[in-house]
Amino acid sequence: GSDPRVATCRGKLQNRRSKLNQEINKELRLRAGAENLYKATTNRKLKETVAVELSFVNSNLQLLKEQLAELNSSVELYQGDSTDAVMPMIPLGLKETKEIDFREPFKDFVLEHYSEDANQYEDAISDFMDTRQAMRTPLRDSSGIALLFRYYNQLYFVERRFFPPDRSLGIYFEWFDSLTGVPSCQRTVAFEKACVLFNMGAIYTQIGAKQDRSTTKGLDAAVDSFLRAAGTFRYIHENFTNAPSMDLGPEMLEMFVQLMLAQARECLLEKLQLQSEENRSIDICFDLAQEASHLSDCYNHVHELISHDAVRDYVPYSWSSLVQVKREYYMGMAHHHVASGVLHIEAVNMSSATKEVLVYLHTEPSSAQLDVRVPKDEIDRRILGRAHLREALMLHEECQRLHRMCRELKGKYALAIVLRNAHKTTLHAFTATETEDDFSDLLDPPQIRAATKFQLSLTPPDFSQYRVNDLFRGLGPIAIFSAKRHWTAPRLVQLHRGRTTEGFGFSVRGDAPVIVAIVEQHSLAEFGGVKEGDFIVAIGDKDVKWSSHDEVVSLIKNSEDSLSLKLVTPMDRNYLKVS
Repeated sequence: GSDPRVATCRGKLQNRRSKLNQEINKELRLRAGAENLYKATTNRKLKETVAVELSFVNSNLQLLKEQLAELNSSVELYQGDSTDAVMPMIPLGLKETKEIDFREPFKDFVLEHYSEDANQYEDAISDFMDTRQAMRTPLRDSSGIALLFRYYNQLYFVERRFFPPDRSLGIYFEWFDSLTGVPSCQRTVAFEKACVLFNMGAIYTQIGAKQDRSTTKGLDAAVDSFLRAAGTFRYIHENFTNAPSMDLGPEMLEMFVQLMLAQARECLLEKLQLQSEENRSIDICFDLAQEASHLSDCYNHVHELISHDAVRDYVPYSWSSLVQVKREYYMGMAHHHVASGVLHIEAVNMSSATKEVLVYLHTEPSSAQLDVRVPKDEIDRRILGRAHLREALMLHEECQRLHRMCRELKGKYALAIVLRNAHKTTLHAFTATETEDDFSDLLDPPQIRAATKFQLSLTPPDFSQYRVNDLFRGLGPIAIFSAKRHWTAPRLVQLHRGRTTEGFGFSVRGDAPVIVAIVEQHSLAEFGGVKEGDFIVAIGDKDVKWSSHDEVVSLIKNSEDSLSLKLVTPMDRNYLKVS
């Protein structure tokens, strides 16, 4: 599930992003140093020099951020391979992270906290580090998703084994913001988890954008991927708070969720258009119109979220422009579909059901709008159809204007073709219905009521689908032997009895680990130092932290006249209560 090679297009992109991240990090350090010097010095000449340097640093930083934004705004790298021109989708780039060496901190913690030989866990630590290293460059497919899930699930065990709530191991997780390239560093595993989940969501967006949307199979796969991306971002939003990087902020995550839902709806609309391409009745035209109007509203909502103060300055300008283009484009498509339906059949032949749909489809007209919701005759039908076509034509012209206004979008040739074809088709339909001038042509058509038949549900991450084994299982059951629990150093107790019929003077309860339940007074166990509540971690040379009650009892009974126990006494008595 990992592709560390740099010769591929994806590898080159990652390298360029990584270099930009490093340069931005360098400029940020220079700016911080200059700002501190500016505040500390009282020398006027030195202050002026520092102010000039600060302006240069800020200028360089802005240029680097623009380069990174342009790199992240590329909507071509992860588009489908179809030869047909289709409306591009917006995929997210992955967050970058630095390599971390866990060997020394983990080995020290095993020795200090668990009082075990750290060398026994070198392979486990290496396996964990290898998984993290592979996770840094996941493939953009299901195997890459599986790799991220496995690493995320392994973090569940690692966090509980090695990250106590009351101290730090000196391990810092550093991740670069996927949008700005600014690094963020935290000691908590929660930050690492949130970043891994973000990359899962980002890969889902790239998988969705790569699908061949000229087929229903490809469209279904794209919808599934975008809903999984939306579910992943919503999960981060609900479960991880106070994130230090902008791409994990609540406003940004909500924007990502709504953007992915809009793109899923866009694929569903394309599927409906594809399935009705050969036989498009008047009812289907009206269905398409309402779906397109609803999709336009969705993109309008996304644009409002992008315009939020916490989002606007960090999202690539090309994203905002493309969202506006789609808002106008799909409203234009809605008017075009209504016009196609109205002009599809003569007014006298319209059924009562079709007329009811038209009444519902059109909102109440204002004074500046055409006061025709249901055509009574052929003149009304032509006027209403032309009004919708003229509105569609104006909206498609606005799409092309927005497209030309954005430098990054001007290079997206597939988008230019889609917009040009839509404008050409609408213009042809408009000129085909042209007759003598009519004053009513100056009025706008009634607005189209947004409606949808598709009820979308987000697909949250399914962690149970990718089960992993605890690499550090040898440390014992994680409910007891974890970083937040404390117990005494292991002690060895040797018990010798004169007769095999004589007991050792203690009884046990529980499983994995077995606990000393009762110690009889004046018994061998009491004299040997066995205490009630002790965990039995080994009998002789056999580790019994995972052993059942019956297995431990059997080992004790078979010990003949000598019993060697390794015991630990828990310092937290709360979890010794009988359940």
